Amino acid sequence: MPAAASSALHARVREHRREFVDRLAEWVRIPSIAGDPGYAAALPQSANHLAGLCRAVGFPRVEVWEQGDTSAVFAEWCADAAAPTVLVYSHHDVRAVIGEPWRETEPFTPVERDGCLFGRGASDAKGQVIAHLWGLRALLAGGGRTPPVTLKLLVDGEEELGSPNLADLLDAHAADLGCDLIVYSDTTLLDPGRPAVTTTVRGMIGAELTVHGPAHDVHSGAVSGPSPNPILDLATLLSELHDEEGRVALPGFYDAVTTPTPKEREDYAALEVDERWWLAESDTGRVTGERGYTVPELLWARPAVEVISISGGDLEALPRAVIPASAGAALSIRIVEGQTPEEVAAQLERWVAEESAARGIRAEVSISRKTAEAPYRTPEHPAVEALAEAMRIGFAVDAVGRMGNAGGGPAELLARTLDAPLVFFGTGLIGDRWHGSDERVRIEVLEQGAATLAAFWPRLADAMPKGQRGA
Repeated sequence: MPAAASSALHARVREHRREFVDRLAEWVRIPSIAGDPGYAAALPQSANHLAGLCRAVGFPRVEVWEQGDTSAVFAEWCADAAAPTVLVYSHHDVRAVIGEPWRETEPFTPVERDGCLFGRGASDAKGQVIAHLWGLRALLAGGGRTPPVTLKLLVDGEEELGSPNLADLLDAHAADLGCDLIVYSDTTLLDPGRPAVTTTVRGMIGAELTVHGPAHDVHSGAVSGPSPNPILDLATLLSELHDEEGRVALPGFYDAVTTPTPKEREDYAALEVDERWWLAESDTGRVTGERGYTVPELLWARPAVEVISISGGDLEALPRAVIPASAGAALSIRIVEGQTPEEVAAQLERWVAEESAARGIRAEVSISRKTAEAPYRTPEHPAVEALAEAMRIGFAVDAVGRMGNAGGGPAELLARTLDAPLVFFGTGLIGDRWHGSDERVRIEVLEQGAATLAAFWPRLADAMPKGQRGA
């Protein structure tokens, strides 16, 4: 794009900055917390609010669809029949706000400060949806009555729960959702100063490990010593999940793992991620994990098992000095290309059975197979370079690298069900504090994302002529 045209595009995006930041703040005020019955009414409110935003931008067709106990939003804007059809996926539900206190503002009282908008969902992922609407408004302001591609939006209402009803939704609305390409917008950037196209996402499996002790809670003074303690037994099992080299101890866990590939190692090294920078951005204190891999390789190309909660004993009530009857831990397993949720689930089940039997521990594991997510890799496709070129314009840089996404999501489900290739573009940053206190979004990054998307759609139309759609 000539410099004058790029400058004009950025000017149109900036022109709408106040409008879309205000719309995002209004949306953040709606506490669309997934899975909390106390906020059940907020989810359809959030969906209807988004539907109104889509209509205001110009989408001729906007619908709110039932999705289990919540609501998803669908919007469609048709272009010329020869243009490719693109489905944009994101979500409007948000995580709960338990745990750490919020210091910048209350979770659903958005505040704009120091170039950021604070509030739950500001980045994950309402901000990412707003970037799409903002970019589309800026593109159309430059001329043209319709987008250069047929655009469809599908904004999930239960992604934070693992999208348990998304597969049914895709089947029920298959005729509406057909597309040539999927753009998945629930991801992070490494750094806006060194943007990179995400080409892979890890899969995820959730599991609950439960260890049993006495038949019921027993006074510790009466049985302490000879009685099994399920909290200690749980700690023993968890301590055996990794070996001294930081590798996951499940037999067969790495048999199918081939990442990072030599090309990925080269791409990740080119991003020049310094460990000190990473620790400052992530607030994680120190680098751990599997030996012999860099931080980007550990994040994007190696599997991992995390313990995300432990429960046992008197957590909230007054202490009773008892050995509890049971203790539990929630596990989050991140898997990579070559691994499947089914195989890893079976490996975990065998490991728990064998380890507990060897130690005389009574343990069981429950795996959330319905919400398990497979890893996904974007295939070779002209959309990747079109997106990279759009990011060069949007972020005003000379080069755009390649990266992965450390989290999970239904990318593989979408691509497989809709039989379309999928590319990733998101505006989140590790410093946006997803799922934690004082979640925020950098408004400048949303603006750069909107400019990227405004530049992407015409380039995609050129890169995917009718004869190459779905290539």
